[in-house]
Amino acid sequence: MTSKLFITCAVTGSGDTASRHPDLPITPKQIADAAIAAAKAGAAIAHIHVRDPKTGAAARDIALYREVVERIRDSDTDVVINLTAGMGGDLVLQPGETPLPPVAGSTDLVGPTERLAHVAELLPEICTLDCGSMNFSLGDYIMVNTPSQLRAMAAQVQALGVRPELEVFDTGHLVFVKDLLKEGLLDAPLMIQLCMGVPYGAPDDVLTLLSMVNQLPPGTIYSAFSLGRHQLPYVGLAPMIGHNIRVGLEDNLYLSRGQFASNADLVSRAVTTLEAMNVAIMTPQEVRAHLKLVKRG
Repeated sequence: MTSKLFITCAVTGSGDTASRHPDLPITPKQIADAAIAAAKAGAAIAHIHVRDPKTGAAARDIALYREVVERIRDSDTDVVINLTAGMGGDLVLQPGETPLPPVAGSTDLVGPTERLAHVAELLPEICTLDCGSMNFSLGDYIMVNTPSQLRAMAAQVQALGVRPELEVFDTGHLVFVKDLLKEGLLDAPLMIQLCMGVPYGAPDDVLTLLSMVNQLPPGTIYSAFSLGRHQLPYVGLAPMIGHNIRVGLEDNLYLSRGQFASNADLVSRAVTTLEAMNVAIMTPQEVRAHLKLVKRG
């Protein structure tokens, strides 16, 4: 049984959730404040997306990332910054017999360098790297990450000295991770996030989770999460299976049925659950040592 774990808080995400939660962090100040509050509650890592402050829609404006990161770094609260690099890989096709042209306004496909522009400028300790393409959730949305794009992104992240958090949504993504490792595009220690229960990726039952864990490269430092009401059970599973924790409003909007959560609420509940199981919570400083991170800013 694992005796010490770290918690990542996924603060706001990019999903269509702004209309479903009255206090979802949307502006850079709200996102930064939520990340700081989550850190004070016990999260060592803040996973950051940004949103259009006027509409709440997902965005990838460098100025928005810059403001969030600067606010966090200027605060008196220590937290490891993890910026998404998943934006810019969105393909939405037309339904029916004429899928092309892609749906304007929803499709956002750009090259590796543009997808990483905010990472190159702001140099977080961690950024995400989605490790494959998939039919993502409902509708005709495809998350597009081709092998050549991912190799280029992995090389750029490696050159920047940023630790990639490898987002794995299914077993085939782990095969690709192992190829990147063989090609020298990933440095130890590997950091993998097992993203479970995301339609239409790997389901979040325990047998599938264990299958994914058993296919991890040796020495991998890994986390796992699921969505909605399954977020908390994944916290309880962690000490036995060995994964670190991810909670936050990106993945779950509620503390209980009908009761909206804050990010700090979800982190506090995870801390309480783990401490009741005699599991210690890593600090940001301990996580930096554990993952060999370079703190900047």
